[in-house]
Amino acid sequence: MTSPAAQASVLASAGRRSLPDAAMAYATAGLLVFPCVPGAKRPMTRHGLTDASPDPERVGSWWRRWPQANIGLVTGYRGGFDVLDIDVHPGGSGFPALRRARQAGLVEGWAAAVRTPSGGLHLYFPAAAPGDEQASWALPRAHVDFRGLGGYVIAPPSQVEGRGYRLIATGQDPRPVDGRAVRRLVEPQPPRPRLRPGMNWDGGRSGGSLGVWLAGQAEGNRNRALFWAACRQAEAGISEDDARAVLGSAAARTGLGEREIDATLASAYRSAARRSPEPAGTGGLGR
Repeated sequence: MTSPAAQASVLASAGRRSLPDAAMAYATAGLLVFPCVPGAKRPMTRHGLTDASPDPERVGSWWRRWPQANIGLVTGYRGGFDVLDIDVHPGGSGFPALRRARQAGLVEGWAAAVRTPSGGLHLYFPAAAPGDEQASWALPRAHVDFRGLGGYVIAPPSQVEGRGYRLIATGQDPRPVDGRAVRRLVEPQPPRPRLRPGMNWDGGRSGGSLGVWLAGQAEGNRNRALFWAACRQAEAGISEDDARAVLGSAAARTGLGEREIDATLASAYRSAARRSPEPAGTGGLGR
């Protein structure tokens, strides 16, 4: 099995190769490859990414048939990559979310950084071990996507609308990323609690108003609301045990189980601890 560092070196050299040669290089490195429409992101094979292969003979036949095809790389499997996709659109940018993730220490193990045609960024991370695979997800409001199981990315030297994918850096210590933690951190937060008459918002210090608000959350928003409320308690200097006393009982009334409540509270307090101000003078991707 080719190491993540060796696979990143293939990404680094791909920009200097033709599309057929780059596709063959990815396959030889053990990556799952399939052809996409020239200048676009749509698969050309009948079953899309499920047709992807690391077999050089099969990959070579595709690119002999379609020499201008873009290169799709499947994500989320052992020996491949998970990819954090930072989008840039007229309606917004994912770089502020990336800065928050960096400050929390969640995205330090990338193997390769690829500039996308829109001016965004693909950060390639070694995929997690079997049993801990991570599903793909998308946060359109934060302009951040995660390409894990069930996903794919377009790889260098492919082009979309005349602009190419270009590797800009390789990492020093590639390791898997916790995509779930990144999502919890950058997902747009629930709105500030709407308090009942007579209730005072105190920034989360007492927890009482947060608990009342949390207890009224609808199914589908309960875990995310608990995480948000616990972060506010942590930021206000409330201990995790004290937060559990108020928020835990409120969360239980919404139907959340004890194990889920404990895990969400612990995750929120870890996230809040990581979000300390970044020392002046530090730089990096996403700035």
